Amino acid sequence: MLRAAAAARRAAVAAFSTSAARPETGLYGFDVLRTAKGFRRFVDEAIQRSDELVANIAQLPPAAEIVRTMDEISNTVCSVIDSAELCRNTHPDREFAEEADKASMRIYEHLQYLNTNTTLYNAILKAESEGALLSEESQKAANNLRVDFEKGGIHLPKDKLERVNQLNLAIAHLGRKFNENVMNKPGFVDIYPASRIPRNIQHNFKPISRFKPRGVEEQSNAMNATRQKGVRIVTDSGSVSSALRWASDEEVRRQVYVVGNSEPRENIGVLDELIDARDEFAKTMGCRSYAEFAIRPNMAASVDVVMSFLNDLSDTVRHKADEEFNTIKDFKRRVCNDKSADLEPWDEDYFIGMMKSSAHTVDPLVVASYFPLSQCIKGLNVLVESLFGATFHQVPMGDGESWHPNVIKLSLHHPDEGDLGFMYLDLYSRKGKYPGCAHFAIRGGRRLSDMNYQLPIIALVCNFSSSRGLTARLNHCDVETLFHEFGHALHSLLSRTEYQHFSGTRVALDVAETPSNLFEFYAWDYRVLRTFALDETTGDPIPEKLVKALNASRNMFPATDLQRQVFYSIMDLTLFGEHTSKPVDTISAVADLKRKHTSWNYVEGTHWHTRFSHLINYGAGYYSYLYARCFATTIWQEVCQGDPLSRSTGCAIRDKFLRHGGAKDPSALLKDFAGDSVIKNSGGGIIPDISSLCKEVGL
Repeated sequence: MLRAAAAARRAAVAAFSTSAARPETGLYGFDVLRTAKGFRRFVDEAIQRSDELVANIAQLPPAAEIVRTMDEISNTVCSVIDSAELCRNTHPDREFAEEADKASMRIYEHLQYLNTNTTLYNAILKAESEGALLSEESQKAANNLRVDFEKGGIHLPKDKLERVNQLNLAIAHLGRKFNENVMNKPGFVDIYPASRIPRNIQHNFKPISRFKPRGVEEQSNAMNATRQKGVRIVTDSGSVSSALRWASDEEVRRQVYVVGNSEPRENIGVLDELIDARDEFAKTMGCRSYAEFAIRPNMAASVDVVMSFLNDLSDTVRHKADEEFNTIKDFKRRVCNDKSADLEPWDEDYFIGMMKSSAHTVDPLVVASYFPLSQCIKGLNVLVESLFGATFHQVPMGDGESWHPNVIKLSLHHPDEGDLGFMYLDLYSRKGKYPGCAHFAIRGGRRLSDMNYQLPIIALVCNFSSSRGLTARLNHCDVETLFHEFGHALHSLLSRTEYQHFSGTRVALDVAETPSNLFEFYAWDYRVLRTFALDETTGDPIPEKLVKALNASRNMFPATDLQRQVFYSIMDLTLFGEHTSKPVDTISAVADLKRKHTSWNYVEGTHWHTRFSHLINYGAGYYSYLYARCFATTIWQEVCQGDPLSRSTGCAIRDKFLRHGGAKDPSALLKDFAGDSVIKNSGGGIIPDISSLCKEVGL
């Protein structure tokens, strides 16, 4: 591991120019976090500082000062919340992770106090009433802050407000419990003999063995038993995906699919409690359902608008998805020489993979040879330099600032504007780490004075193989994921808002995933890939023919992928929607929705949704991925596709979208960026135009 860390640092130095050392003394540069117990003081100081600011606001200063002071309270509290969230998900030291967990709950409880503080609420009402004295962004901030207070129930009678506070804390605890169960209780399948698993993926799984008698008549004689080798497949998402893609043994795939979609069982009850708590919370707030409460502030504005959009999209994609399903089924029957073979959910990845490989001769090992992780990180630098005229520089870290030897810190620097922000890269998998890929904010950007701006700090976290340090090679799906998360990172690093309340990804949920979806397109464009995807030996760029084959392979079953996303979105909206009876049988509800909205069977006894963490983070909001995909597809086709790496394209991306964070109305931003047709009015809300998406999918 230490050798891998050294390799990581050497490759990072090669990928980026280095700047002078910036000595820092605590985790993420916060001096107070020199030790794990520093989180206790971090919380104490945040509470003390926010109380001082509340006292200042109680004097009812001018409207602009009220808004700015409120934003400073938010900045103080969010610094603790965001740092604790990153730490508890990524820090290898259990003491740090546990102290961050405690700090997260303590500061969340204080946040509940602030959100129900009538002094602050009355002050923001005063500021909003004096809107003529404020800038456009300040007016929007005042309005958003008032809405946030009211979403916390501050306008309710005392007894109802107390119940809302109890429910908010319960919801936070249940969400944490759900995610911990996903991480800590993934389940496993033992496969004997090991030869049933392809050699090229056996290294992903734990080797096991057992004694197997040589014959029935010899079972009583241990000396006559032989040791049989096997593998244990821990059914986390990555291992399940690998086994379903490569295992030719259908029974192996079936076992992995069933166990992988039936754990953790504990989350059946956790989800039931969460649904009930969110439902009671929403009804206490005067809404018919949690979905109504969650969607009302967004562009969509109502559950009916979203559900109508999703049902229409489901109908639109169904015919082509059915055609794709039958194509896969016919292929399986030919391969298996069985004219009556049924196509099961555990067959999807395996046979689609076979069909793509045979149709387009895409060798995953050849593809991966062009994507060593060090080159992919250089690709990120190519993007920012070509589009924005900026470059990444590696920044040496002080003692205690990093949380793992493989972590590196980069500054995004512009020759005219100076440093734009800082990004930590934590890209390698390890035990106990958050299992997916994500963008974590640490500090939002905000205007401190006419001359000073608080620069954003973020972390980009992935889980790529660390066995060979930065010589690790990515498959193309990993490259796409890296670019997706980098889209989020750029949103944070390049926004320039007056208030951290609007910094970067702090936007309406409907558009939050738009930059990430947009930058996925960059991972598929030959003009982009040829700049960094180079042969490790010759230095030759990836052949255009190979990139065309990758794209052709990607485009083979687009309706199947789209249909799945529609199903996920409808499922999410249904679970947190109105219910005529309680408790909700989530297993039956999800099974019925899968039968109705997809071409695939539901496998009895499975409940994959109990590891679908988006139900926690995006409750009643998963539809926003489809909204964002529609927006990003239109933006790509109308703005970027002609010359994706030009400075003019970069200026449009930065100046018309990323710069504004959440400070401007998202519908106005989208129309200014991609044209009026990018959105449509529907039933009192806003939906995306789907014509660009239909063109991409071939509908």
